[in-house]
Amino acid sequence: MAFSGTFEHTLDAKNRLTVPSKYRAALAGTVFLVRGVDPCIELYPATTYSAMTEATLARVNPLSPQGRQLRRVLHASSVEQQLDSAGRVVLPPRLMEHAGIAKDVVILGTGPCLELWDRGAWEDYDRELVARAPELTEQLGHPA
Repeated sequence: MAFSGTFEHTLDAKNRLTVPSKYRAALAGTVFLVRGVDPCIELYPATTYSAMTEATLARVNPLSPQGRQLRRVLHASSVEQQLDSAGRVVLPPRLMEHAGIAKDVVILGTGPCLELWDRGAWEDYDRELVARAPELTEQLGHPA
C-alpha cells in the first residue's frame, strides 16, 4: 500500500497516537517507528522496513566505516511495536524529542511510510516546500 494524505491528530496523555483508520489494516501486526532524516518520526509496516534496510545494506561493504554507520542509523534508531486494539501506537520519548513533538501531530503519507511531524514544524516546512516546488520540478526537468 502506498500511504498518502495529511491528517492532524493529538497525542493522548500516554503519548499514544491514533493511526488514521484507513491505514490500520496495512499496519496490522508489527510496525517500526524510526528516527527520520528530517525532524520527524517515520512509521513503516515491518515488511516494508525490513525490505528497505536489507536492500540498502546490501549495497555497502558491511565491514566498511560507512556500512557500520549505516547499520547504526537504520537499526539503532528504530523501535518495533504493534498497534493496540484501538489503532494507537506509543511514541517513544527519544523519537519525540528528535521530531520536536509535544502534543499536536501531523501525519503525512509519503508512499512507503507515514511521517509524523510536530504540527508547527510541519507548517513551517510545508510553506518552504510549496515555495520551492517550481524550483524542484525544474531541477527534475519538468517546467513549472
